[in-house]
Amino acid sequence: MPKAEDIAMKQISDVVTGSDLYNKDLAPTSLLQRKWSMWNIAALWVGMSVCIPTYMLAAGLINAGMSWQQALFTIILANMIVLVPMVLNAHAGTKYGIPFPILLRASFGTIGSNIAALMRAVVACGWFGIQTWIGGSAIYALLGVLFGLRPGVDDTVISWLGISLPQFGCFMLFWAINVAIILAGIESIRWLETLSAPFLILVGFGLLYWAIDAAGGLGVILSAETVAKIKATAGSENVSFWKIFFPNLTAMVGFWATLSLNIPDFTRFAKSQKDQILGQFLGLPTTMGIYSFIGIAVTCATVIIFGQAIWDPVALLAKFDSPMVVILSLVSIAIATLTTNIAANVVSPANDFSNLKPSLISFKVGGMITAIIGILMMPWRLVTDLGNYIFVWLIGYSALLGPIGGIMIADYYLLRRARLKVEDLYKRSGEYTYRNGINWKAVIVLILAILPNVPGFINAATKKTIFPAFFDTIYTYAWFVGLPLAAVLYYLVMRKEVKI
Repeated sequence: MPKAEDIAMKQISDVVTGSDLYNKDLAPTSLLQRKWSMWNIAALWVGMSVCIPTYMLAAGLINAGMSWQQALFTIILANMIVLVPMVLNAHAGTKYGIPFPILLRASFGTIGSNIAALMRAVVACGWFGIQTWIGGSAIYALLGVLFGLRPGVDDTVISWLGISLPQFGCFMLFWAINVAIILAGIESIRWLETLSAPFLILVGFGLLYWAIDAAGGLGVILSAETVAKIKATAGSENVSFWKIFFPNLTAMVGFWATLSLNIPDFTRFAKSQKDQILGQFLGLPTTMGIYSFIGIAVTCATVIIFGQAIWDPVALLAKFDSPMVVILSLVSIAIATLTTNIAANVVSPANDFSNLKPSLISFKVGGMITAIIGILMMPWRLVTDLGNYIFVWLIGYSALLGPIGGIMIADYYLLRRARLKVEDLYKRSGEYTYRNGINWKAVIVLILAILPNVPGFINAATKKTIFPAFFDTIYTYAWFVGLPLAAVLYYLVMRKEVKI
């Protein structure tokens, strides 16, 4: 006998099935579709967090002048902070079974939701291109080990493309693997994350064991002398911790700020609120902390073993003599990059693009749009300076998305008390229509909350003092400024309009 909730979901679907704002991929999930347990959610975060950017995350902090303890503390604290809006925004996904762009319709309107959704999608497309290039680079290096290909020696760079044909071929091969999983659907992502999580954890600890054994013990690796050598190379021996703490804390929060918005894309498949909350607490801060520590320890070990700090794990692998070790490590990097890319950089833009025209664009079509943009953006050209592009442009842009989170939280909790008319989210004429489908007050609040951070963002991105230094100070706290400012402004302008 069908349960009452499933009957209700069917009735909702029957009401809106004919709407051009509806398709089966954006529809509320039924109880039968909610298979993700606490461990599945935790595994999702293991799969997303274990990637090269996480491994290298602490590098920027230590190079900036922090000790390894301060760097690790900053990363863990940032992830505990971003976990708050993560869990709050996840609630609606689990309660109503709706994805991120549909939840946005409650605050921005059935059409206006596309403004915020596409802002999120732009960041995801940037990350998708970069992660696909990283995965392709791992395959390229793997072929070099297997067949003796010497990068830059045995192949020739095509001038108009900017890379060699073998490099492009490896990029497209990894791209095709991503596409195959996209076409297999959301359930394949759950299996990918769940099966790969234990493997990735074992590989990480295996790398840590090698570092401890080869460098003479953990105490030697993490000694003040070793860290001092890294700081000396970066010229940051006498930097005040508090001077660099808040800018870097903001950057670390920004690392997953985008996921704190579209987390309903995953929690709509969770069995219960308990599963999504505990799964996220178990998966996010612990994995980010552990893998950042592994990155710190292994890199410090390279100072002792090779006489220089090697933060890039692909560059580190070039130092190994054993082909089997290199092959296993490169396969691990490819799997880690794949799990991050699919979950963090495909699911959200696929739904976001689908939200543009649900009657024409399904989840799979939205995913293909993301994948094609990933090719057209030619990410190998964008990542000439990988650190600058990731830590200034993408994380900086993510921090500017804080106002969207503020508006969502204020609308769902402060104004609606977590109550939504789900069927109206899929109607052209309903509670969330506002003016021709757009809540202009939400759009204006979004602009006003972003504006204070834009000058500082431009200064940081261009590395020029185009705007006064005052704006740099504001940008230091970008996410912490944008989110609460948007929440307060939205509540003030909407408190008389929203009726429960």
